[in-house]
Amino acid sequence: VSRPEPNRKSLDGLLQENPKEMKSHCCPYCEKMFTVQSKLKTHIITHTGEKPYCCSDCGSSFAQKQNLKRHQRIHTGEKLYCCTECGKMLCDLQTLIQHKRTHTGEKPFCCSECGKTFSQHQGLNQHKRKHTGEKPYCCLDCGSSFAQPQTLKRHQKLHTGEKLYYCSDCGSSFTQLQNLKRHEKIHTGEKPYCCSECGKMFSALLDLKQHNRTHTGEKPYCCSECAKTFSQLHALKEHKRTHTGEKPYSCSECGKAFSNLSNFKFHQKIHTGEKPFSCFDCRKTFYRLSYLERHRRTHTGEKLFLMVKNQTCNYMYH
Repeated sequence: VSRPEPNRKSLDGLLQENPKEMKSHCCPYCEKMFTVQSKLKTHIITHTGEKPYCCSDCGSSFAQKQNLKRHQRIHTGEKLYCCTECGKMLCDLQTLIQHKRTHTGEKPFCCSECGKTFSQHQGLNQHKRKHTGEKPYCCLDCGSSFAQPQTLKRHQKLHTGEKLYYCSDCGSSFTQLQNLKRHEKIHTGEKPYCCSECGKMFSALLDLKQHNRTHTGEKPYCCSECAKTFSQLHALKEHKRTHTGEKPYSCSECGKAFSNLSNFKFHQKIHTGEKPFSCFDCRKTFYRLSYLERHRRTHTGEKLFLMVKNQTCNYMYH
């Protein structure tokens, strides 16, 4: 006697008749469906911000286990993936894929606003903030917000006073390497950048570009509050604080706040006694470069002229 076949639905039939039977785990936040509970748990973390996977070496925490494993290779030095072009070893497959684009020149991520392309998705996301104006990284000390995390980190050093870069000639310290390099040219006297209009030499390319505007009269930076224009971006930013009243630079010694970074730095030297500008001839030191330049004229014999005007005549003193 033949036995009847068991009444079982095929997988295809089950999906066609009731697909939710195969995705029975629902996210309470967005109602997205998942086939297994473990995938749902991983997804829910994207809503809660929970990071349950912690590195025992440095304390960094991660939302996903595979991200923790990838991170741990930083401590172990394990590098499993090799670039066939240059032989460089990478710790994970994603990093290898990104690295290979340095050889191929591939830039698969394209901005829909301006068409600019990027080799990494992260680079595209950061670029998009130029169009949207989004600034998701906020300073907890003063409330200033930034589009890029590295810009926030650089800004935070203003509050902490952290200065990692030191001048071997005078001991001055700086929060950024580029500022140290620019400063070092004061000691060497190196001025590789020349103005084609007047022949004046500059130690930094940025200084030359700013100087060029004294010839062209260009003032590309405009205040949205009062329409006043400026030749330099930092001058516009400082000017805007006259409207907002913002004083982001606070002295940790006495609590005095400043809207202008240069005034803040000058004030700090009152407490530290720092005089980083030294005269080559007599070794006398000064708080400010302008004071040193004025002092050096006592050695060179250069005379200063002061023009005093009134209604009837001009007087020139020296």
